Amino acid sequence: MATIAFQEITKLYPKTQKPAVDAVSFEVPEGSTCVLVGTSGSGKTTLLRMVNRLIEPTSGAIIIDGKNVLKENTIQLRRRIGYVIQQVGLFPHMTVGENVRVTAEIAGGWEKQRLNKRVDELLDLVGLPPADYRKRFPRQLSGGQQQRVGLARALATDPAILLMDEPFGALDAITRARMQDELQRIQRDVHKTILFVSHDIDEAFKLGNQIAVMSEGKLVQIGSPVELLARPANGFVSQLVGADNTLRQLQYLPVSTALDNRPEAVSSAHWGDAATCSPDATLLDAMLQLLSTGSPALTVTSSDSTQPQGNITLASINREISRHRGQQSQPNQPEGSRA
Repeated sequence: MATIAFQEITKLYPKTQKPAVDAVSFEVPEGSTCVLVGTSGSGKTTLLRMVNRLIEPTSGAIIIDGKNVLKENTIQLRRRIGYVIQQVGLFPHMTVGENVRVTAEIAGGWEKQRLNKRVDELLDLVGLPPADYRKRFPRQLSGGQQQRVGLARALATDPAILLMDEPFGALDAITRARMQDELQRIQRDVHKTILFVSHDIDEAFKLGNQIAVMSEGKLVQIGSPVELLARPANGFVSQLVGADNTLRQLQYLPVSTALDNRPEAVSSAHWGDAATCSPDATLLDAMLQLLSTGSPALTVTSSDSTQPQGNITLASINREISRHRGQQSQPNQPEGSRA
């Protein structure tokens, strides 16, 4: 695994006055998925492509495990970073197996038997049984299957880092959702450090441990989905992530934000004989449980389930959502935050 640290990274293209990426600094922890979001032209893809130096920065540093990538050999750098794009770019004259193994062959150091085993492992990992798909050609695959092959190819050399530039953007909604689920499953198995560009905020919330919001080349805010929903930095972030979207708040805000410890709520949910709720549950989880059980309140347990954190009711959920709605109605968009 590896950590990616951006330090005042800037890209100014020739004959332009405004940087495409403007002094951006943040860190992607090892084994996590960071999703870059923002409007078109905000600098997301430029920032991502500077990691493997497909675009050369104007200034600043990108540090991977203590080494500045700008001082490395570009070919060696790219061999240890996986790269997945929307246009998969499979070689049409090669079979699926050959497409997956090509990057490892270029990198060298792989024995033929080990490489064949690696190809089969990767096809299994991305949900393509090797016996059925190894000898097929790209033209015989659906768009989603081709994208799976592209992901397997990016993983062939077992890179610590994956760069993913809107990899599912050209897929239909159903296939896209399946690929997102597949990526989540794979990430649970392999724990790569992933930098992922997306225009889809729902995709970002589903996949990202952290979300970096870009606007006009600048990093506006970075945080978890819950942090961006609960405390958007300004009106631009609020509008982009849908902080005033009631369903999204219910889906992502944790029950801890809506605890109700007033006497009437406590008396209706005695610890030990009332319905309980995990502290990891969302407001939507709690609301559905309250409605399905008819309980007046749920006792939110601690992480070790030995002590109650408090209680949650339909009224406390409604108060929390109303509080957020009131916050989002306040003007808080500073000048220069518009995309």
